[in-house]
Amino acid sequence: MAKNLVIVESPAKAKTIEKFLGKEYTVASSFGHIADLPAKELGVDVEGDFKPKYIVSKDKKDVVKKLKDLSKKAEMIWLASDEDREGEAIAWHLAEELNLEESRTKRIVFHEITKNAILKAIENPRKIDYNLVNAQQARRVLDRLVGYELSPVLWRKVKGGLSAGRVQSVSVRLIVEREREIIDFKPVASYRIDAEFSNAEGKSIKAKLPKNFKTKKQAEDFLKANIEASHKVGDLITKPAKKSPAPPFTTSTLQQEASRKLYFSVSKTMTMAQRLYEAGLITYMRTDSVNLSAEAQKGAKAEIVSAYGEEFSKARQYKGKSKGAQEAHEAIRPTDFSRHTVNMDSDQQRLYELIWKRAIASQMSDAKLERTQVRIETNSHKEIFVANGEVIKFEGFLKVYLEGSDDEDEEQEGILPALKVNEVLHRNFISATERFTRPPSRYSEAALVKKLEELGIGRPSTYAPTISTIQNRKYVEKGAKEGEERNYTSLRLSGDVIKGSTLKEKVGSDKGKLIPTDVGMVVNDFLVNHFSTVLDYNFTAKVEQDFDDIAEGNEDWKEVMKEFYNEFHPRVQDVAENADREVGERILGEDPENGKPVSVRLGRFGPMVQIGSVEDEEKPKFASLGPGQTLSNLTFEQAMDLFQLPKEVGEYKGEILTVNNGRFGPYVKYGDKFVSLDKGEDPLDISLERAIELVVAKEKADAPIYMYEDLPVQKGTGRFGPFIKWNGMFINVNKKYDFDNLSDEDIVHLIEEKKQKEIDKVIHNWEDEGIRVEKARWGRSNVIKGKLKVELPKTVDASKLSLEEVKDILEKNAPKKKAPKKKAAKKTTTKKNTSKKTATTKKKK
Repeated sequence: MAKNLVIVESPAKAKTIEKFLGKEYTVASSFGHIADLPAKELGVDVEGDFKPKYIVSKDKKDVVKKLKDLSKKAEMIWLASDEDREGEAIAWHLAEELNLEESRTKRIVFHEITKNAILKAIENPRKIDYNLVNAQQARRVLDRLVGYELSPVLWRKVKGGLSAGRVQSVSVRLIVEREREIIDFKPVASYRIDAEFSNAEGKSIKAKLPKNFKTKKQAEDFLKANIEASHKVGDLITKPAKKSPAPPFTTSTLQQEASRKLYFSVSKTMTMAQRLYEAGLITYMRTDSVNLSAEAQKGAKAEIVSAYGEEFSKARQYKGKSKGAQEAHEAIRPTDFSRHTVNMDSDQQRLYELIWKRAIASQMSDAKLERTQVRIETNSHKEIFVANGEVIKFEGFLKVYLEGSDDEDEEQEGILPALKVNEVLHRNFISATERFTRPPSRYSEAALVKKLEELGIGRPSTYAPTISTIQNRKYVEKGAKEGEERNYTSLRLSGDVIKGSTLKEKVGSDKGKLIPTDVGMVVNDFLVNHFSTVLDYNFTAKVEQDFDDIAEGNEDWKEVMKEFYNEFHPRVQDVAENADREVGERILGEDPENGKPVSVRLGRFGPMVQIGSVEDEEKPKFASLGPGQTLSNLTFEQAMDLFQLPKEVGEYKGEILTVNNGRFGPYVKYGDKFVSLDKGEDPLDISLERAIELVVAKEKADAPIYMYEDLPVQKGTGRFGPFIKWNGMFINVNKKYDFDNLSDEDIVHLIEEKKQKEIDKVIHNWEDEGIRVEKARWGRSNVIKGKLKVELPKTVDASKLSLEEVKDILEKNAPKKKAPKKKAAKKTTTKKNTSKKTATTKKKK
């Protein structure tokens, strides 16, 4: 047995570190946190000193047992979890749960997984930093208090199954407020003037007027003023300029740039970066720092000089702007600058190359430019046309990398031909184009990260899980609209003739942008109305500052919790007892038939329209909202139309065809089959012919395309792409097959391949017992009996399990049978009898 045990938090990290250490070291993984707050209780002593109650979860008990056994046999234990607060807390939990003696326990940290970094860390061990541990505990406890106390209030006052969180709720607030800005926005039209001129050599110069005209008449009058006019270069202003490279990536800037350039979600970026880090290819990916070590600068310089030349190198050190920058001491960079790319899957490779380019560019020379502004005069009016251009004199860092931008209106300057003052120019055309002011843009994931960072809300480790959570909770969804067409007017002066035309443009595209759902808006309004402090941006930023102060040893974390809870808890109790129920109700008008109120509100299964109220003798009528309809945009007319559903449109093959709205969208019902309408189709517009067309298409899609082993093969397209279905199995069809023209051989090959995969997946199959053990994703395995499926942790070698052990696992995880409820009648009788006795006693007295 090795003398030294090194414990890290991930198997991939363990595998990489093992390569650098000798036989005297055993490297094991804790698979993340081994202890956490319990799931089914608050787990915090709010009556005392806010001490958390940590437990080892079921799926970590085998991990802890294995680590205990290894630690008992080792002479020295090295806790090598990540160098941030979460990593420090993992190290602390390991020391506590494994009962490690301080004399034979050492804490080591490194921000890159390379041989030099690991050996240097072992040469410079330290003790567990309890300030960092306490900062992590403070965050965990405060978030638990907010979530566990606010969520039940939402269940009672808004809708069951909802949740609240300190950072997630503030994120939703940002998105809701932006959406309301967009809803309230009124576009204003004006006319932009663009022109194209050419010099004697026929080279073109694109210019524009620095101002817009408010009306079509003003724009037309201006074009008329240019008929038979002459134009010349009035002035030339040439200035040298330079561009400097952006600093190397922090967590948030990496998330933003990967979104702009690679179209990665924030969570995907962090997953890919984690894998690159664990493979030893980049430095630690959760960092606020833009600093590079002297060793990294040296490596970057050597590569720049080698690849591009001495004149392209310029050593730089950057200072971060982030509030409370913490933890890692370096920006995200490659561990080896000479490695321009990596041999990994395409997404990891693309992300690595982005990191490499940004880091190497940060150590390169400025780009030298020459910026030119041409001012073009006209003899018939005083307005000046302006043309801007730039010429790159020396590429510098631009040879490698240019930072992306979120500004959709940003125009790139072009290259201008050589011109002289007073040079006569020929007018090719002048156009006046109607333009509309734009509402604020909805947040993309990257833009939301940028805003949260600007406000000082959250930290690198919180952005990805926060954005995932608010989408998983259905408070926010990603838009899918390509936009709507809008007409605009264009006038064009060519020669001496002005021609007008009406053109179309697409506006309002929300594809990939974050849009609040009705549930998200109602929950946000309730929380803002009743818990304004928790939802306040400055308060949330101040909490982050408190965590930073705790990490630096300047604050007592329990005192911070006490101060927060003493104000927060009474407010929760007051709202739970006294606040009205919030369903986002909006009265739209009265039903012309009976005068009852027509309202739209949030119901148990989502947004709905209601005629009448629960106080009426008659039951209210309800209808689900259609696609694209929300609580905030539904009109009275649209609401009344919804009560025309379900609508019978006719018969097909002796069956009634009915159109209706459902929980998963509008559909046609045909017998016992449900056929979804195409995206954007209004169920009220569906004719008998269209309904039959949809049913026939569905029947055709469901019809067998082949018979194999006397069983039909069907084809379809699902959320994971095209598939064929055979014998209850769904078989994905990848791109190497022509899905529209699958041959018989293709079908047989796909089925046989799937059958073999299913056989290979089975580890044990005790048919007589109806029990089997199968391989699962991510190296895990599942124990299955009937509808009961138990996922086993990675640490369990499923191939060695006996039937008795498997039965024991199933028994422990089987759902507990509920005790039969006592009959309500007996309880009622008892209450009545008690009431009678009490009344009789009072009479006697």
